[in-house]
Amino acid sequence: RVTSEANEQHVELPPRGWNSYDSFSWTVDENAYLQNAKILAEKLLPHGYQYAVIDYLWYRRYVDGAYTDSYGFDNIDEWGRPFPDLQRFPSSKYDKGFSQIANKVHEMGLKFGIHLMKGISTQAVNANTPILDIETGKPYVENGRQWAAHDIGLTHKTCAWMPHGFMSVNTDIGAGWAFLRSLYRQYADWGVDFVKVDCIFGTDYSPEEVITISQLLRELDRPIVLSISPGTEVTVPLAENISEHVNMYRITGDDWDNWKDVSTHFTVTSAFAAANKIGATGLRGKSWPDLDMLPFGWLTDPGVNQGPHRPCNLTFDEQKAQMTLWSMAKSPLIYGGDLRHLDNSTFSIMTNPTLLKINYYSKNNMEVPAF
Repeated sequence: RVTSEANEQHVELPPRGWNSYDSFSWTVDENAYLQNAKILAEKLLPHGYQYAVIDYLWYRRYVDGAYTDSYGFDNIDEWGRPFPDLQRFPSSKYDKGFSQIANKVHEMGLKFGIHLMKGISTQAVNANTPILDIETGKPYVENGRQWAAHDIGLTHKTCAWMPHGFMSVNTDIGAGWAFLRSLYRQYADWGVDFVKVDCIFGTDYSPEEVITISQLLRELDRPIVLSISPGTEVTVPLAENISEHVNMYRITGDDWDNWKDVSTHFTVTSAFAAANKIGATGLRGKSWPDLDMLPFGWLTDPGVNQGPHRPCNLTFDEQKAQMTLWSMAKSPLIYGGDLRHLDNSTFSIMTNPTLLKINYYSKNNMEVPAF
């Protein structure tokens, strides 16, 4: 059992947990999430799996016309910050946040995580919402004037795969910092322990924003794990100056349950290992090249408005091979399947004691050339 050590040094070891994306796309609701969290605590937490993460678009209303790149369906507050869909997450009506769910997750002995998009929402920019100054509780004022979303949204840097959804924030001005500070301080107030920031690496590389977020997290009185995601592959040079500011960073595109996706990870893993990036210095601890989630068990399909409805397409041997590579690469281990359908075979892969020890405690990991 590794729970106590993982809890004490969770930024010193590759994070483990569960994420809703592979099984629910963006449609997960409070009930399904808490059911999965309960099983995570009962069955996988004793093996170090401690983060329960709600993936993307938790602020989007689940209604006709809403999809990944739809516009006008997101909940934003008067300061331009997203808040949860109250139909899917009814407990959020108390604070327009996740504090109620976070409390329940913490009571289970788990840590609470959420997915975020980079920057600011297009809806907020179009509405020109004021920016909150968390020191005064009033609109942010600098140089004798009040600043708003129009002033900080970089309309030429929208997310490549969600151009109607979000854009980068100008971090060269105080108003940009003020907005991001209000955002991440709010997440900390909700009880968030883990943030996965998307569309900020790879093709959508925004190093200034990554570094700003990292510095804002350092201001907090407790650690929040920072995970960043690209949507596309990442090269070693791209990660060279960013790994020290994060805890985990995706180095491939989305990995789904087909061997073509899995097999592409061997070469890129070897490259990052050879560059000594595994367990390099990171935010409040170490950083880890992230091979993406483990799409085992009961799943959905990419980008659909549908929850879990099919079994994993990988054979049992392919799943074992994937888990072995992820463990040898010391990648974060984030399970993606619906835990309500966790079968004994999948459980045996996810909790293989030898692989879990390799994942945590092995050193000098690298490819051995075949002769």
